[in-house]
Amino acid sequence: MSVTEGGAEPDKRSLRRRILSMRSGLPQDDVEGASLVLAARARDLTELSRARTVAAYVSVGDEPGTLPLLDELRARGVRVLLPVLLDDNDLDWGRYEGPESLVAVPRTARMTLREPGGPRLGPEAVLEADAVLLPGLAVDDRGMRLGRGGGSYDRVLARLERAGADPWLVVLLYDTEVVARVPVEAHDRPVHAVVTPSGVHRFPTGGGTPGRA
Repeated sequence: MSVTEGGAEPDKRSLRRRILSMRSGLPQDDVEGASLVLAARARDLTELSRARTVAAYVSVGDEPGTLPLLDELRARGVRVLLPVLLDDNDLDWGRYEGPESLVAVPRTARMTLREPGGPRLGPEAVLEADAVLLPGLAVDDRGMRLGRGGGSYDRVLARLERAGADPWLVVLLYDTEVVARVPVEAHDRPVHAVVTPSGVHRFPTGGGTPGRA
């Protein structure tokens, strides 16, 4: 069942609560299994296979797992950049050098992030990315993404837009998180694709009818 099925279009806050509640009920085996399937789906994508630099993130908790994909990209010789959360919620970046290079950083009483422990490259490092892997809670059939609400990736997308950069934007989600509609605001920007365990959904830039690979 879709998280938006059976009722009016929710606001961002209520939709976030519903998706996070659904994620919290997933068995750990399902979370781990999905991460392997997602890596297999994503690794054959043309946009990632051609990328020299990919900006990504380390999944936490019951998020769709990213580490298998990060290791796959690094094994191919791709330069993988990971975020470092700054005090103002903006993102610095560092290079991923394998799981052993990650440092556990408590960010709230309930959340610890794993961040790159090496040199920081500055917020502008994301402009070098050929593809950006964005965290999210849902994507709709226009390619509009629902984030967690902290605004960090809104800043990243705005930075890319100001610089005229046009990397491929992709989100990893569970199948039920591809929904009919995500509430949007003026600053929200569409992504190019979403990868789920069942397949890849592509969205033409500027809207239109989505495709599926």
